[in-house]
Amino acid sequence: MRLVPRSLFGRLLVLSLAATLAALLVAGVAIGGVLEHFVTATTDARLADRALALGTAVRRDGTIDGAVLDQIEARIPKREPWRIDAPGGSVGTRRDDGSLAVAFDDDPHFRDLLRGAPPPRRDHKPPDALPAGVRPFDDRLSNGPAVHGLVSTVSTDAGEATLIVAVSRGVIDRPIRAALIPLALSLLALGAALALASIVQLRLGLRPLTRLRRDVAAIRDGRADRVSDDQPAELIPLAGELNALLADTKAALTAARASAANLAHGLKTPIATLALTAGEPGRDPDGRLATSIARLDATVRHHLGRARAGIAGNGRVLTPVAPIVREIADAIRHIHADSGIAIVMDIPADLAVAVDRTDLEEMVGNLADNAMRWARRQVRIVAISRAGMAIVEVIDDGPGIPLDARMRALAQGMRLDERGDGHGFGLAIVCELAGLYGGTLTLGDTPGGGLTATLSLPIVRMG
Repeated sequence: MRLVPRSLFGRLLVLSLAATLAALLVAGVAIGGVLEHFVTATTDARLADRALALGTAVRRDGTIDGAVLDQIEARIPKREPWRIDAPGGSVGTRRDDGSLAVAFDDDPHFRDLLRGAPPPRRDHKPPDALPAGVRPFDDRLSNGPAVHGLVSTVSTDAGEATLIVAVSRGVIDRPIRAALIPLALSLLALGAALALASIVQLRLGLRPLTRLRRDVAAIRDGRADRVSDDQPAELIPLAGELNALLADTKAALTAARASAANLAHGLKTPIATLALTAGEPGRDPDGRLATSIARLDATVRHHLGRARAGIAGNGRVLTPVAPIVREIADAIRHIHADSGIAIVMDIPADLAVAVDRTDLEEMVGNLADNAMRWARRQVRIVAISRAGMAIVEVIDDGPGIPLDARMRALAQGMRLDERGDGHGFGLAIVCELAGLYGGTLTLGDTPGGGLTATLSLPIVRMG
């Protein structure tokens, strides 16, 4: 079982709740201690006044003034025991049979109290909080309840008189328990409020990280090219580093693409020279050299196309389709100005594909140029979106291509036409490029005659 959550939100929330719980426990113990201290102090003050009053009943000769004692005893609750042990006799709370209810002589703790020994329990108050010579105690009487009381002494000519006053321990414990219940409920409510506040605080505090994640996702999807600079102070350095990394990556991709283009140009001439040489009479009587050269040419084109698509097809490009088709259509109209063939387009304005602009131009341009060469009256370029893909159809009304010829046209390294003015390597290369982006190229019949080239590419909706 994992004790530490994986998420930053979970970790901060656990730490916050643990700190809140610890603080509430400390506060509860501290408040409970203060409350007990206050109740005990109030009780001690009342008992000290009672002991002082009982002390007035002790005469100088060590005897007890019964008349004074009767007046004092009338004001003492029956359940709160007291006793006076003077040289002239002992008196205290009595049972119904007249015997002393608090038989201190029978309890070893209280015999020690009578001899002036320290009290059996710790003091609840500092020594100077009670009158001089008064000591608090907590204990249980023999065969009786737990009590809290005070012991004091009065000096007489015959010796010292000991006065003991007490109350049931419940007199202190009951109000403390009564106060602790609402205190506990209040602390629970406070803890719940603090927990809710922690959740809200963490949600708001971590929101910039969520926005930063969305910015990075937008860059991966091609909807942005850098992280927003509008970040909290703590995230500004991170945003700067991410933007610097993106700039370096873009520069590296540009350099790699330039190298791929240079390599393509560098290999094109030697391969073409080899092909021409192999085509000379007597150079390649059995055609094996031409086959090897064709395979070499197809392999070079295939891997250069893969390198280009790998550089561009990384999810960080977003190319709108409509402007590209318009530019290609204008160029082809100019090239074939004397043909009289019309070009009709129907492309959604918000349709975009996750394909590099140059590769999209090459694929659509090659298909459009091929259709223009074979069309009789019209070439139509239409596009729709379907199941996360952009479906671009280039439709002509020419003679079409037989099924077996279509298969050969799409085979690796086979090209139907070499007369293009800069729009690609043929249908096979278009098919390969589309596949490298996760798309497809299919050739079909046009109703009424002609060829329909259907290009399927990953779609991204702009906005």
